[in-house]
Amino acid sequence: MQLGSLFSTYGTIAIFSYFFGGLIADKFPPGKLMGIALFTTALGGLVMATFPSFFVLQILYAYWGITTIFLFWGAMIKATRLWGGNKNQGTAFGFLDAGRGLIAALIGSTGVFIFSKVLKTGSILDSTIERQEALRYVILYSSFFVTIVGFLVFHFMKSESKNKSKTNNSALSLKNIKSVLKYKSIWLMMIIIISAYVGYKITDIYSLYAYEVMLYSETKAAEIGSLQLYLRPIVCIFFGFLADKSNSIKWIIIGFNIMLIGSLIFASGIITNHLNLIFLLSLVITAVGTYAVRALYFSIFNEAKIPIKVTGTAVGLISVVGYTPDIFATPIIGYLLDNYPESLGYQYVFTMLLLFSSLGLWASINFNRNLNSR
Repeated sequence: MQLGSLFSTYGTIAIFSYFFGGLIADKFPPGKLMGIALFTTALGGLVMATFPSFFVLQILYAYWGITTIFLFWGAMIKATRLWGGNKNQGTAFGFLDAGRGLIAALIGSTGVFIFSKVLKTGSILDSTIERQEALRYVILYSSFFVTIVGFLVFHFMKSESKNKSKTNNSALSLKNIKSVLKYKSIWLMMIIIISAYVGYKITDIYSLYAYEVMLYSETKAAEIGSLQLYLRPIVCIFFGFLADKSNSIKWIIIGFNIMLIGSLIFASGIITNHLNLIFLLSLVITAVGTYAVRALYFSIFNEAKIPIKVTGTAVGLISVVGYTPDIFATPIIGYLLDNYPESLGYQYVFTMLLLFSSLGLWASINFNRNLNSR
């Protein structure tokens, strides 16, 4: 619950950051915005490495809600859309999420390696001080990595000159916001993203599931969490190429169907600590569906006919609703896991995913019908 409340604090601040950050993204070069965001995020890691009080952690997570979203998110999505052009949106966003997934997996694997090497035995016998020291190295390593990337992005990421056109000078106006909200597809994209993002938030508990339900060791469970991340680049690139061969929304529909199957297996409660193969297969199925949808949901901007000049504004508005799971998902997950014994809490969590997968599938089908009716 404490961890969930921290992410809720982050998500609450992030909601405002999505909106205003989207407007900012239509005004300034993406590379500069993203570079500053990475620098300031890394500074927060130095604070976390001191193992501050819970109150200070709440402030820190609120700070990260600003640094990781306000200057970064809208700029990143807009830069990717420009890079993809008119014909390669699926590939562009597929590579974006594949790259993000690959780096996350590499950082996760390296973090597990550092953590396990610093600990003397890697078991429950290690003291709290030894665990803290091991985690401190992981946090400092992550902060250093983010700093290096921030430097590279700030100095070497090129900006398109067309981003500085006069039309973008009105990005902060109420007129642009109203024009974006007139698109029915924008509202459907909000539902698609909020549904997919619940699935993405639940990927955070895979390693915990392996530890508490499958009875893996802490190190082995962490490895499971890291290994499933390696699926992300493969799935994202694969579905990105497929999307450009037809259209993205059809593959989003397929992705939600896959999520439904995976979440249904977990929610049924049939997976026990004796069914390792079923657990791994179910994890793969759920992760494939989640990552497929996540890779493509911003690639449908062109299909929705959203003008490039208001991309930042559109991203901000969609994200305000789409990423609300940052506020409510983690506290709900934390409550369910804390208050229901053994695997029952996990069944309830995956039942929530089942419901949101159904909602996302409905919105995706309606988005597709809206395109076909034009």
